[in-house]
Amino acid sequence: MNRVILGAVSALLMVAAGLFWWQGQAATEAAAPPPPTVAEVDPRPAFDDIPDEDGEGLIGPALPEVDEDTREEKRFNRLDRNRDNLISRNEALMPRVAAFRKLDADGNNLLSFEEWAVATSNRFKGADANGDAQLTRQEFVKTRPKEPKKPACRC
Repeated sequence: MNRVILGAVSALLMVAAGLFWWQGQAATEAAAPPPPTVAEVDPRPAFDDIPDEDGEGLIGPALPEVDEDTREEKRFNRLDRNRDNLISRNEALMPRVAAFRKLDADGNNLLSFEEWAVATSNRFKGADANGDAQLTRQEFVKTRPKEPKKPACRC
């Protein structure tokens, strides 16, 4: 019974605190200055202050140069080998052929579980420096995929 009474009193106190806070916010907003009238604000800027389309008359730093090829255009152009503005299935799969051929040990263009398991096992053995069939954190770092080489700066 005490819990119910204590809960009801707590709820009433929280409601009272919320009402006092709400009234305080209303009093703060009532004391705010009125918005400016239309006569005080001229919504039309002078035509001399507007910059030209070439950026002349612009205040602040210069506009950034726009790169001709966006990231998606560059990615599309990398895959479109014959430059016909179409990517065929063969063109889309070409970057992955070299990685597939490394795993396809018998060269039959079929990747069996055994071929994948052998490649994975060899990678594990290469990382396991002490040969205890367990990788420590230092050994596990060796299994990280290599970062792709970034192109040189075209400065």
